[in-house]
Amino acid sequence: MISPNGIAHIQLTVRDVAASRPFYYKLLHETFGMAIQYDVPGQIFYCIGARTGVLIRNAAPEHQDTPFDQWRIGLHHFCFRLRAREDVDALAAAMQAFGAKIIRTGEEGPWAPGYYSTLFEDPDGIRIEALFIPGSGNLDRIKDAPLTPVG
Repeated sequence: MISPNGIAHIQLTVRDVAASRPFYYKLLHETFGMAIQYDVPGQIFYCIGARTGVLIRNAAPEHQDTPFDQWRIGLHHFCFRLRAREDVDALAAAMQAFGAKIIRTGEEGPWAPGYYSTLFEDPDGIRIEALFIPGSGNLDRIKDAPLTPVG
């Protein structure tokens, strides 16, 4: 059996890198302290750190007017795992002060014991979650059988 070591990177297609860069610069570089690997004005912005990378790239011209829809095939949202509830609250406050669309600030959820998260959107409406789950989360609960999905 192969045991993965996390997700190495996520590449997101945005309408306009120039318009989305300030959001991702604030989130990835200023707030998370990730290093900027590529920064090609209007084309690519890519940060790495904390064992992952996030890259944004322009949509093809024929798709630049197509709005993001989390219910279409493809990405629904992505989520960062944080080390403490206080980190979730600090991120929510930072993104709210930046002017990001906040869906929910620090809030407990039923998906795992101690699940605490924030959810917000980038300029194209791509949803980004950040959570804290103490201990092993659901890993101890799924040893014998899968769980019934919440919601």
